[in-house]
Amino acid sequence: MSVDNDTVRKIATLSRIRVEEQDLPKLAGELNSILTWIEMLQEVDTDGVEPMTSAVETTMTMRDDVVNKGGHAEIIVANAPESEDNFFMVPKVVE
Repeated sequence: MSVDNDTVRKIATLSRIRVEEQDLPKLAGELNSILTWIEMLQEVDTDGVEPMTSAVETTMTMRDDVVNKGGHAEIIVANAPESEDNFFMVPKVVE
């Protein structure tokens, strides 16, 4: 796949990024380099390679599942900009 100036312009518009006209050829070249690198990665044989989350083997440390008294609502909402009856108050975002 080849990226031209029109494609860069469209990507910039969709990303809400202002790109000057003189920068379009440079960005097209950079995107083409990235796509070429991705095509090279697709040629790598990954059969038999198990998915991993980290390059270093780790195990998750679990804490004891114990019941505590709770009851710290006042402390938790103390730094909230606005709270009511120990609940966080947030602006309505859905009409």
